[in-house]
Amino acid sequence: MSSSLNVSLTDELREFVNSRTGDKGLYATPSEYLRDLIRRDIQSQETVNHVMEGLNDLKRGRFSDKSILDIGEED
Repeated sequence: MSSSLNVSLTDELREFVNSRTGDKGLYATPSEYLRDLIRRDIQSQETVNHVMEGLNDLKRGRFSDKSILDIGEED
C-alpha cells in the first residue's frame, strides 16, 4: 500500500533534486530519488544500531580475541 507525502523545499533544494532526476539525472522522478534516500537512511541506521550493540557488548565484557576473519571462517 502506498500513500502520498507532500514536501516543501527551498528553491536551492528543489534545484538539487531536479539535477538528480529526469533525463540528465540518476533517478527518473523526485519520488524515486526520495524513496532511495529513505532506504539508504534505513540501512545507515541499521549499521549504527549494530555498532552500538557491539559497543554495549564490549562495555559488558562480552568480546572475543578472534578477528572478524577468524569468526567468518568458522561458518
